[in-house]
Parts: sequence; structure tokens; C-alpha cells
Amino acid sequence: MTFLLALSAGFIAGAISGMGVGGGTLLVIYLTFICGVSQIESQGINLIYFLFCAAPALVFHIKNSLVEIKPALFSIASGVVAAAAGSFLASYIAVSTLRRFFGALLIYIGIKELFFREKPAEKGRAD
Repeated sequence: MTFLLALSAGFIAGAISGMGVGGGTLLVIYLTFICGVSQIESQGINLIYFLFCAAPALVFHIKNSLVEIKPALFSIASGVVAAAAGSFLASYIAVSTLRRFFGALLIYIGIKELFFREKPAEKGRAD
């Protein structure tokens, strides 16, 4: 039964990730609340999981000409540098402070999405 539950959780998280929704969040919830894995281990597992979901998605998007290569390369290079710098800095900052920064970031993004998001143009409407 435990194996079937784990398989189901992985399948559901993968399917939701494939839709671009963020199934990794569900994976972290499953790992922490049902499996009893620590938060930091769950987040590490989620990062590894993301690589296996992101790689096929990237190949699919490149194949369908949905990726602009030059901006993607710039994003990759700056993301690698920022991730290395963030990892280095995180080792010198207390966990409670990191949680507060992350909480503030989530609140900022939430407010921005609720009140300052551009309205999408209606499809099929001629202006």
C-alpha cells in the first residue's frame, strides 16, 4: 500500500508539473506530512525531481520552437551564477531569517499578482 501511495503521489505530481502548474509543491507536502521527511530534505528531493520534469519539457518546447535560444542562454547563465551565490549566502544566514525572507517574497508576489497584474487581451477581439 505504501508503494502504491508513493507511486500515485509521484504520478500526480508529475502530471501536474507537465501542465505547468507546479506539482513539486504537492510533492513537498506529500513528503513532509505523509512520509515524515524533513522540510530541507523534501526541498532537496523536489529540486532533483524538478530536473527530471524540466528536461523533457525543455526538449519538447525547443522542438516546437517555443524557446528563444539567446534569452534562454542568458537566463541559464545568470541563474547558475545567482543559484551559486544564493547557496553560498544561505550557508551564512540563520534558517529563521531565510524563512522570513521567503515569506516576505511570497507576500510580495501575491500582492503583485492580485493587484498589479496586467489583464490578458481577449482572444478573437479586433481593436
